[in-house]
Amino acid sequence: MGSKWELKEKSTGELVATVEGETWKSAQKKAFNKIKRNINIPGFRKGQAPVALIKKQVPVQNILMDAVEEIANQVLSESVEEHDLWLVARPTLSIDEINEEKVILKFICAVKPEVKLGEYKNLPVKKKATRVTQKEIDAEVERLRERYADMEIKEDGAVENGDTAVIDFEGFKDDVAFEGGKGEDYPLEIGSGSFIPGFEEQLIGMSKGESRDINVTFPENYGAADLAGQPAVFKVTVKDIKCKVLPEANDELVKEAKIKDVETLEDYRAYMKKSLSENKERENEENFTNELLTKIVENAEVEIPDAMIDSETDQMVNEFKQRLSAQGFTLEQFAAVTGQDEEIIRGEMRKDAEKKVNVRLVLEAIAEAEDLTVSDEDIDAELQGIADQYGMPLEQVKQLISNDAVSYDLRQRKALELIKETAGK
Repeated sequence: MGSKWELKEKSTGELVATVEGETWKSAQKKAFNKIKRNINIPGFRKGQAPVALIKKQVPVQNILMDAVEEIANQVLSESVEEHDLWLVARPTLSIDEINEEKVILKFICAVKPEVKLGEYKNLPVKKKATRVTQKEIDAEVERLRERYADMEIKEDGAVENGDTAVIDFEGFKDDVAFEGGKGEDYPLEIGSGSFIPGFEEQLIGMSKGESRDINVTFPENYGAADLAGQPAVFKVTVKDIKCKVLPEANDELVKEAKIKDVETLEDYRAYMKKSLSENKERENEENFTNELLTKIVENAEVEIPDAMIDSETDQMVNEFKQRLSAQGFTLEQFAAVTGQDEEIIRGEMRKDAEKKVNVRLVLEAIAEAEDLTVSDEDIDAELQGIADQYGMPLEQVKQLISNDAVSYDLRQRKALELIKETAGK
């Protein structure tokens, strides 16, 4: 048996193997023996008729094709080892030539791409400093007041931004009322953006008992196809106007919030400062990391086979389906609500999948270039950390997660830390 490997574009190539001689004859013999077990010829027990009679019943082409099935995996395995290939997806098989003397098999193989690294150390990227202003803390105090605000009927005056207008409404398209466009005693907070764009703004200035026609245009991506992008008129009557009455910012208000170890307004300000600082630090760290990863990918050269991106996309779609299922939804229901179909959703995820694969490959190459290693102690510590995090016995975690998977993740992490440590210097 001999084989040839030719790399094409996008890290995909052709592996052509010729099988002949005793190896091919043996495969045909095995295929024939399997076929003959199911052949019935009158006067003989099933599968026990003379070979010559059975061969008259079985087309040669059937034997040859079954022989390919017998030998294909072995041929692929030996050829992959011969050319030292790292397959990243199951190859597709075609037959270039087949007869009783030989068969030429062609495997289209996606292989792990070669990564040509660019600059990845001392990148001109700095993490943004974490700073919380007094204005931001004051805004959190105002949000607390808003949360515990009372709603009171506005006896005089008109609808203003921030008020809640209690309305009756009915929508018409071409002077015909449409389904789902009617409501009574509906409390609408002005400025909430919960209605069609332009609707809430036209309520401003209306008084209790006043009626008005409100002209709007439905968004192009509106869920109901017959209304998407279409003009409509809503006949609206304001039945009541309610305004917020904010409580005073004091210790009593803070106690209502029932936050552990937070009893006074001063405590609350300190609590919010710490919380805002932690959130900003996480956000800054995430932005810093993403900017660095974008840089190293831009600086590198790599041709990713479509099979790798497809595989990552499949995984992302399946994970998304599982998250939806945990919330009692299906992907079809999500698509209907968002006005998308599964193909659009998959297309968007494919873009993210390509980025993820790209980052993963470049970090692998950096770990290789820097000869980053992971010790048994590193792996044990990581597994113990996972066990502690999820309250599981260590042995159970070891059964669920392989050492190779942990080692891979730790090498990726070390490569990323190396990039971060040298950045901005």
